Amino acid sequence: MKLRPYSKQELARLYFPGIRSHSAVCRLMAWVKADRQLMERLRQVHYSPTTRLLTVRQVELIVRFLGEPDGPERPLPP
Repeated sequence: MKLRPYSKQELARLYFPGIRSHSAVCRLMAWVKADRQLMERLRQVHYSPTTRLLTVRQVELIVRFLGEPDGPERPLPP
């Protein structure tokens, strides 16, 4: 995966190519929010829930914590 700025929608579609964009974003953000350590690290690099365009550093953190988008699908958090 090329590390570059991605919109939330664009990154979510990489993780969930088979579902609608809105649903993909909701599922990706559920994964992100479920990982407290990831959320803390994202906040440290100026992420906020209203962010639409993720920086390279934010994308790098998401991929580091969640794995590559083409990896095995993870279940939704409870």
